[in-house]
Amino acid sequence: MGAKSRRDRAAEARGVAQASEKRRERMVRFIGGATVVVIMAAIIGVAIFASSNSPSNDASGSLSGIVQPDPEAALPVGVLAADSTTPFGVPYGNGGADVPVLEIWEDFQCPACGALEEVNGAGIEELAEEGLVQLIYRPTAFLDANLGNDSSHRAIGAWGCAIDAGKTIEFHNSVYDNQPAEEGVGFTDEELVSFASGLDLSDGDLATFSQCVTDGTYLAWAANSNQEFSTSQIGGTPSGFLNGEAVGTEVLADQVALADLVASKS
Repeated sequence: MGAKSRRDRAAEARGVAQASEKRRERMVRFIGGATVVVIMAAIIGVAIFASSNSPSNDASGSLSGIVQPDPEAALPVGVLAADSTTPFGVPYGNGGADVPVLEIWEDFQCPACGALEEVNGAGIEELAEEGLVQLIYRPTAFLDANLGNDSSHRAIGAWGCAIDAGKTIEFHNSVYDNQPAEEGVGFTDEELVSFASGLDLSDGDLATFSQCVTDGTYLAWAANSNQEFSTSQIGGTPSGFLNGEAVGTEVLADQVALADLVASKS
């Protein structure tokens, strides 16, 4: 059989959306619709706030005192190179070259990013795992400058160590699961290492991961990706783009709306 037709991919996207919607309906009945409404409002409201306060990085796209961007620096396994159309991005899923590209810019300290992950992170992952989109996470650390810490850079760097260990999505989600309730508290290296303790790594892999975090192996990658965020003049986080066109946070947070949009581009 040849490649899937546009009609087939659209049908699959609708199927994924319908299944996700049923799961979300069950979640709404379980935790109460008001809670979901509050979370959705937080995603949109906080994203607007982040946009109005970003980015305060210097012209280099990084912070003084943190490792500076270096396009020649080492990259985690599979992370896209500097000359890619999505430089320093993290691809995830099974999407081929014939499906739409979904980019999501995010900052691990961003409350709206955490809210998006809670509401529809699994749905976004499912679209990628089903091969309906090429999902590319675009990490940024612009909140370090706003909050006066370096936690976003270090969280991205630790994610790179987890990517090397084969735990791309698991560690990504674990960071959001452990996001501090108060913005600006950030993460210590010890906390970042602890986030990997439940990810079914062998003792040797966990030791390698821990050393990678301690050594700051991928801080330059974090700075490189953050510079891309700055030079691309992205308005805030979370920010989504489908085939280069902006996707509203309200669509990213709604699996049915997102799957419909993906189907229209397939």
